[in-house]
Amino acid sequence: MRFKYIALIFFSIIFNGNSLLAANQQVTVGNTTGMVFNDLNGNGIRDAKEPGIGGVGVSNGLDVVTTDSEGRYTLEVTDDTIIFIIKPAGWMTRVNELNLPQFYYIHKPEGSGPLDHPGIAPTGPRPDSIDFALVKQDEPEQFDVLIFGDPQVSRQEELGYLAHDVVDEAAGVKTAFGISLGDIVGNNIGDFGRVNQIISALNRPWYNVPGNHDMNFDAVDDAGSLETYKSIYGPTCYSFNYADVHFIVLDTILAYKDENDAMKYREELEEKQIQFVKNDLALVDKDKLIVLLMHAPENSFSSGRRELFAVLQDYPHNFSMAGHVHRTESVFLGPEFNWHGKQPHHLYISGAVCGAWWMGTPDERGIPHSLMKNGVPNGYSVITFDHNQYTIRFQACGRPAEYQMSIWAPEVIQQEDCLNTEVLVNVFAVSNKAKVQMRMDETGSWVTMENIIRNDPYFLQMRQWEKENNFKRAYWSEEPAQSSHIWRATVPGDTSKGPHFIQVKAEDVFGRVYTGRRLIRIE
Repeated sequence: MRFKYIALIFFSIIFNGNSLLAANQQVTVGNTTGMVFNDLNGNGIRDAKEPGIGGVGVSNGLDVVTTDSEGRYTLEVTDDTIIFIIKPAGWMTRVNELNLPQFYYIHKPEGSGPLDHPGIAPTGPRPDSIDFALVKQDEPEQFDVLIFGDPQVSRQEELGYLAHDVVDEAAGVKTAFGISLGDIVGNNIGDFGRVNQIISALNRPWYNVPGNHDMNFDAVDDAGSLETYKSIYGPTCYSFNYADVHFIVLDTILAYKDENDAMKYREELEEKQIQFVKNDLALVDKDKLIVLLMHAPENSFSSGRRELFAVLQDYPHNFSMAGHVHRTESVFLGPEFNWHGKQPHHLYISGAVCGAWWMGTPDERGIPHSLMKNGVPNGYSVITFDHNQYTIRFQACGRPAEYQMSIWAPEVIQQEDCLNTEVLVNVFAVSNKAKVQMRMDETGSWVTMENIIRNDPYFLQMRQWEKENNFKRAYWSEEPAQSSHIWRATVPGDTSKGPHFIQVKAEDVFGRVYTGRRLIRIE
């Protein structure tokens, strides 16, 4: 075995001269050992009489081992390895001054290699023992998690938008921890630190997922494209437990160079990550809820979805969350998407904190409304977990929590036109399985509305205002996107003259009921 390691190094030198290894080359250098221990005094250092913790998962990004009864583990490493622990339920790793969990150790003796961009500095020889500290914490079966899709800050003023449109408000939402689902920044990787500072004000542990706008665009390949990201957040594919939920973070963006030597990407999942998921889940009880966290959603994968689902479908309680597409969508995937579990797989696309890249008509604070192209305001999500079940609530930025839908109807309707006048309701974060009903005023009869695929009328109206006032909008969001969560009915023909409230109630698949109203006049 030792001969193989020496041979690999020898041939690397032959073909690469005396230069550092390219980021996508790995040379096996042997095993590493360490301990996971109970950090009784909370100083992050293994002191005398601080016992090891058995049964904790530790990984090199591919293999997963568990610590023995004394808390010790052994793992194979290369010269390009991030070693991390899989946080067990009832325990917590340290967080740094920005509330980023410190659950990993970067082992790159030569750093990131010959890349012309910031990356990971050489770590030098690895320690004799790579240890991980844990402290006990209470984790009730029911807890909430804050989900930010695509903060995507790319300009100085957008740091203020993030602070005052999102973080000011989210600070009042009590959650166990938070997660950003990729595109933390908008191509400017120098802004990671500033975004982290703003989100850290929420004062809760904050996990992160890599996105396509978090890459180093001057890297030479996919392996080097997230070196700056990894230097700040650690591994791009990892897992952790909280109460009865097992979370798995995936990197669903594959970077590559096109024929013009420009960095591009595809939405897919590499074999190494699928193997990690398989090794990881082998140690997870099937009664747990498995939650996949990713940037690009599974229904957009060019490859890897079939293999991922083949591993996941043996776990009856499963759920996925993604960002990337700047819209909210709640879909249930079946055989047409390679899912063959007993129940359809639920994929929730959480929308974007930045909406349409922080662009659009500004409000009284000077913050753009940034309406997403399916008619949903920019916002974030709160997921409530209870044992192995969950419910979803979308929060539109700058709006009360009860604001879960928009209702479209003309301001004034001629009485003879009632039956030909549409009422359109966009319920922001539900699936097309929701039951949506409408009535006129408090005394009218409830009528079931029809789910249709449609452009959102408020988005069309907003685009007209933006054009008239020369407000810039992101190029990809200039045209509407048809929404799967719009419902239609017509105004009852017997509606009398005068003012009336259109009342709407929507019940989602979790049994949660949302209500809204809109005033119209009949003449």
